Amino acid sequence: MQKLKTHYHPEIKTLENKFVFTRLATRSIAMKGETILLLYTRRYNDYSLPGGGLEAGEDKIKGMIRELIEETGAKDIRNITPFGVYEEYRPWNKPNYDVQHMISYCYKCDINQELGTPNMEKYETNNGMTPLWINVNDAIKHNEKILATGDKKGMSIERETFLLKLIAKSMH
Repeated sequence: MQKLKTHYHPEIKTLENKFVFTRLATRSIAMKGETILLLYTRRYNDYSLPGGGLEAGEDKIKGMIRELIEETGAKDIRNITPFGVYEEYRPWNKPNYDVQHMISYCYKCDINQELGTPNMEKYETNNGMTPLWINVNDAIKHNEKILATGDKKGMSIERETFLLKLIAKSMH
């Protein structure tokens, strides 16, 4: 799968003598024209692609489908094709590691416009995550505003905004 970008969080100056935890994740890109299925997170006031971490040994496509259904209630997931890989290094504040190396495998897919009931994890519900269809360019503008002015932005907004811009560009 094509590498889209490798991003280093500003706090990561070097990987030398660092304990790095690698996390594999998937992201789903489901579109209808210029409308894309995203998650709005109230806590961070941003939009992100549905997705999340793979279980140990989990197949990437099966993990993508599992995450998409859990977070959005998506139905009839089909025509899954690779979009690319986004790699990032960011601070890791858990015992035994200094840096998280997140590798996100992004896939395009088709789904039904009508969504079922999501089955989110407690932290996702607590953060106010809501699946919704939104114009991709509106989501980009919103995230760019949060990047420029937000004081409580999450670490994923740069990845998400970069990916949304690539997705928008690929539509033309």
